[in-house]
Amino acid sequence: MARFQDEEYGRTGAGTPGAAPVPGVTPGVGASPAAEVTGASPAASPGASPAAASAGEKVDAVIVGCGASGSLLAAKLATAGKSVVILEAGPNLGLKDMVSSQIWSRRWRWNGAETENGGAVGAGFNNGWGGGGSASHHYAVWLRLHEEDFEVTSRFGVGNDWPFSYADLRPYYDRIQEEVGISGDAEAEVWRPEGDPYPMPPLRSLGQGRAIARGFAAIGVRTAPTPVAINSVAYKGRSPCVYDGWCDAGCPIGALANPLVTYLPVATKAGTEIRFDCTATQILTDRTGARAVGVRYVDGDGAERVQEAAVVIVAAFAIQTPRLLLLSANERHPDGLANSSGLVGAYITAHPFQSVYALFDDETDVAFGVSGGNVLSQDDYAKDPDKGYLASWQWTGGSSVKPNDLIGVAMARVDLFGDALHAFIADASKHLTNMAWVGENRAMVDNRITLSKTTDRLGLPIAKLTHEFHEDDLKALEAGMEQGQAAMRAGGAREVWLSGRATQHIMGGAIMGTDPANSVTDAYGVTHDVGNLVVSGTPLFPTSGAVNPTFTVHALALRQAEHLIEEWGAIAR
Repeated sequence: MARFQDEEYGRTGAGTPGAAPVPGVTPGVGASPAAEVTGASPAASPGASPAAASAGEKVDAVIVGCGASGSLLAAKLATAGKSVVILEAGPNLGLKDMVSSQIWSRRWRWNGAETENGGAVGAGFNNGWGGGGSASHHYAVWLRLHEEDFEVTSRFGVGNDWPFSYADLRPYYDRIQEEVGISGDAEAEVWRPEGDPYPMPPLRSLGQGRAIARGFAAIGVRTAPTPVAINSVAYKGRSPCVYDGWCDAGCPIGALANPLVTYLPVATKAGTEIRFDCTATQILTDRTGARAVGVRYVDGDGAERVQEAAVVIVAAFAIQTPRLLLLSANERHPDGLANSSGLVGAYITAHPFQSVYALFDDETDVAFGVSGGNVLSQDDYAKDPDKGYLASWQWTGGSSVKPNDLIGVAMARVDLFGDALHAFIADASKHLTNMAWVGENRAMVDNRITLSKTTDRLGLPIAKLTHEFHEDDLKALEAGMEQGQAAMRAGGAREVWLSGRATQHIMGGAIMGTDPANSVTDAYGVTHDVGNLVVSGTPLFPTSGAVNPTFTVHALALRQAEHLIEEWGAIAR
């Protein structure tokens, strides 16, 4: 047994080190408690640490979460020579598990930690887990936030400003799109903020896209090809898209840029160790509470373990990140780790979402293409109080719809049943067209994650989400539905109807800012209260904008990684 002494913990003893980081994937390993571990409850003592645990081999960085931001950070840190361990609560799923089936794809979605909904608007039910996280099955609609999205308080007196401008983030957008690959037409996107042209031409437009573009043109609304992180041509060793329309179930050929084919291979090649089926339960601090020293987790066999690290990074998405910070409360941080502002869990945003459906006489290739669609319009994105509301919004149209999806579409037609429903589905399988409206959600402090009274299988409180839309969000939605129906009819639709309202893209919960009283982290995701504890991903978003967040998540993570590497001595001291 290895002999160790850790002055920070104030202990000397014998322990068995956990497995050293090695390239590739291993089952859950690490320091395993030799006796009852102190500080395992949410109200742990200061410096809650593996005082009674065997010593795991300390690494430079432990990352909680294997999604878009966690995988990118692991790749960049490991390539820079840092030892990295990723703890992922989900299973080890890969491209081999991506089967073109709506039912099979539920292995990727509708899983993970349970969430209690405490408001009128609930959490999305299809967030991912396992290798790649939610990005493993995302639609790859990669859009940039606009300049005004970073300055809503300064310009309009609402929400929160970001701690930097679009100009500061633009170089990272440009670099990410070159590293990963985006197909699109920057010149056609007349609303697009300044940036480099896309490295690949746009995907082909199919029948749905042509019908939608025709309708928008008829009512004077401009469109462009939807920019997607899907290869229109072979790119950096990855195949081009085959337009089979199964992106929603995962892309087994790797044409779609998910972490399994972008940053995770780089991370593991550089030495990152990924431990699947390992649920983080607490971030541990030293006696002062000013420094994180590791993460306590439960592995797939139910054993409680500890991974020590010089830097702790939480990249567990917008629900589980604030939950873990709250679960990590101790005497130095009685309200949760990094929560001196009281804002851990606050300012949760989720894009309001609704679809417009239509039937055309022409066949529309509805089952083919990509899940994210191939037509974009941001003609009404600019925020303007004179509209009667203050909110941005956009359209993405032409999403591929499969036979099982048509059943969901039919559920929006509650007037149909029996033979009429059967005839509708047969008609829609050839003539359906759809487009999705995505809008901004005003950042409000009372929209937040808290700890529920309900506990999970480990006896820990699950996350409780309380969320409402602002009245301006709903006014924008109503304006969008009027425009969308008008466009479909102008394009020649013989029948038009609406889906139910829903949400997409959960953000916030550990927002960035310059003032520790009004934010959880600084502009690089380093928490104000704990100098070597870092938050990454959508929890950092002070506001939502109205664009899909994954491109911004990547740009933020790249900026974050470079900062961590440059300032490693100060952060990891």
